[in-house]
Amino acid sequence: MADTRTDRRGFNVFCIGQAGRLGYEAVIFAATFRAANPDFPGRLFIGEPQPGPNWQADPRMTLEIRALLEGFEAEILPFDTPHFGQVYPYGNKIEGLFALPEGEPFVFFDTDTLFTGPLTSVGFEFDRPSASMRREATWPQIELYGPGYAATWKSLYDKFGLDFETSLDLTQPDEYWERYLYFNAGWFFYRCPRTFGQRFLDYALTIRDDGPEELVCQSLDPWLDQVALPLVIHSFSGGRPGPGLAGLDGGVSCHYRTLPLLYARESDATVAMLEGAIAPNLIKKVLKEYEPLKKLVYQGKGHKIRAMFDRGDLPRREQAIRNQIKQAKLWLR
Repeated sequence: MADTRTDRRGFNVFCIGQAGRLGYEAVIFAATFRAANPDFPGRLFIGEPQPGPNWQADPRMTLEIRALLEGFEAEILPFDTPHFGQVYPYGNKIEGLFALPEGEPFVFFDTDTLFTGPLTSVGFEFDRPSASMRREATWPQIELYGPGYAATWKSLYDKFGLDFETSLDLTQPDEYWERYLYFNAGWFFYRCPRTFGQRFLDYALTIRDDGPEELVCQSLDPWLDQVALPLVIHSFSGGRPGPGLAGLDGGVSCHYRTLPLLYARESDATVAMLEGAIAPNLIKKVLKEYEPLKKLVYQGKGHKIRAMFDRGDLPRREQAIRNQIKQAKLWLR
């Protein structure tokens, strides 16, 4: 088997760009990526959904956004969305995988990610896929008289003929959510995007259209991708990330989710990278059209949010952070 660790061969980086917020975030993604990875040996791809029956409006990015991305040597990849589209835009991360070069290792990132360190320092083992553990107990939501965590997750493993027991973290107690394999889909990787994408698509469609009865009371919007992802990763003999991947959601990449949350809880280095990478006038002229960037970054109001929180003693629940920002009328997205 070919050795696909990062120190032996290159790999591709992939995110989604489309009209609206994701187009502006794609510029932040590309700008910080190039700033933190000036000698990256692989390719940077921005997947772009194309107009079709599953979109009411044109999802393509503006010419100005495209020009900025191409200036950062990002390759824009068009793809079709026959299964998801506007009704479930999170499906872009699944259908977009089919546009990537077949047989070449890839790392997918959510577009609301920026970079503060070299990605080549991360110990990817592309034969053993993994994904982000920066998540909360969002799914499943356990009903008083319904199936518990174990029964819910086991029903899915059984549906796809997967071994449930080997997915468990036995250091966690029974019926505690962290015992069960669950990821944030903010990043994931594998040795081939087509192979991974086909299984991701198959599992997601089966869960959506023919799920086990244990899911009858569970919402799959927006959680479908995060329900399918651990099953896909487990099916390819992957699992929870080891210490070699600590730079993701750490010193190399930051999945900031929204600009208000970035200013509230992320490091000084992350804020400095954001503000420095998009400071040039050529970029500012385009990005200031997006209200959150205009007010929080270019008008400096993000630092008012920053002053509201102690990064060493943040509220345990993200919702508490959101509420405080909203009370200050600075929740811009």
